[in-house]
Amino acid sequence: MDWMALWQDYGIWTAWTLLYSLLIIVGVLLAVAYYTYAERKVLGGMQRRQGPMTVGPFGLLQPIADGLKLFSKETIIPSGAHRVVFLLAPMMLFALSLCAWVVIPFDKGWVLSNINVGILYLFAVSSMTVYGVIMAGWASNSRYAFLGGLRSASQMVSYEVSMGLIIVCVILCTGSLNLQEIVLAPRPLWMQALLFPMFIVFLISILAETNRAPFDLPEGESEITGGFMVEYSAMAFALFFLGEYSAMILMSAMTTTLFLGGWLPPFGMEFLDFVPGIVWFAMKTALVMFFFLWSRATLPRFRYDQLMRLGWKVFLPLTLVWVVMTAFILLSFDALPS
Repeated sequence: MDWMALWQDYGIWTAWTLLYSLLIIVGVLLAVAYYTYAERKVLGGMQRRQGPMTVGPFGLLQPIADGLKLFSKETIIPSGAHRVVFLLAPMMLFALSLCAWVVIPFDKGWVLSNINVGILYLFAVSSMTVYGVIMAGWASNSRYAFLGGLRSASQMVSYEVSMGLIIVCVILCTGSLNLQEIVLAPRPLWMQALLFPMFIVFLISILAETNRAPFDLPEGESEITGGFMVEYSAMAFALFFLGEYSAMILMSAMTTTLFLGGWLPPFGMEFLDFVPGIVWFAMKTALVMFFFLWSRATLPRFRYDQLMRLGWKVFLPLTLVWVVMTAFILLSFDALPS
């Protein structure tokens, strides 16, 4: 065995993996920073305000100024808090929001880990964020934070059930758990029409999964103030902030991969193949990210009982029926993927 050649190959593979991981982390952090800028600009435009405009040209340096302000402040830990769990919770949420990106295909072959069960890995990692929320609420030793943590956990668990059934519908139509194969699987027009209602339900579910308006129930100012992160400050709060926005971008990328064709040109326009796939992926993801901002600016906030009723009494039966109907239609027309 040529140990030197093996070492060189392993070293090159390791260096490439580290470089690709670094590019993903830096890209996600920059996307989070300027997603906050875009959010304030979009909300300002919808509400006839100007948004950030003084720090740098057109206010472009405002996210950097906000980040420096948060990281320069003192982290205050309540005297009755469990210090280890209190500090571990935001780090866990932020780390999980980054770990999920390893299976997202940005273009054909542009994926850090092209595993065969990528969709299961993605769903499992995104589901584990519930632990960070519960840990933050419990460790703060505050009734408001604890109630906010319980609210958020029950909300996330409720809508994960519907999201799982929607993913089953996509798997039935594509015949694969690999995200690249899901993107490349042929989808005739009738199959896209069959999945379209699930696409709408999935968009609503990711709003609830990421605790965004109109489902931002954990942060009810009139009942439980700032929710599970009410006792956090400075860098710990910034990690929650980064985790929340990176989760929104991740869910947008997940929606693009499952329903919008990933890096492929829209509507099967093959004459647009000269545009790099990563550009199409970024544009589609940005479109779903805009949906988060649009819903926040236009929709009124739900009550908690309305949120639970929508998840358990509407979405759960609907997605269950749709899974059965999808399987029946595919079997009837002998269209199950081999």
